[in-house]
Amino acid sequence: MSHQVSITGQITPDQVPMIAENGFKTIINNRPDGEEPNQPTSAEIEAAAKKAGLAYKEVSFAGSELNQNHVEEFADFFNQAEQPMLIFCRTGNRSTGIYEAAKRMDLLDD
Repeated sequence: MSHQVSITGQITPDQVPMIAENGFKTIINNRPDGEEPNQPTSAEIEAAAKKAGLAYKEVSFAGSELNQNHVEEFADFFNQAEQPMLIFCRTGNRSTGIYEAAKRMDLLDD
């Protein structure tokens, strides 16, 4: 079975209902709060996700700071979370990196 994953750049709380309408069940945030002015906070997106009935997890890290703990935390949540799943950061690069790292380390269930 392949994973049902989409990776994107920053989302906003007002986009979350549409994300739910598009069939996503889970959102994972890889972007720390406060990277730039006017960036929505993790708490704001989490509140919108809960209101829309979506699971939400923040596994945030600065671009160059991805480590084993991040990858394991991501994989643990990923493996129990409902798909399809939307994973985001500022541009999508970090999210792609953590997802690919978890796959390379064989941490993701099929």
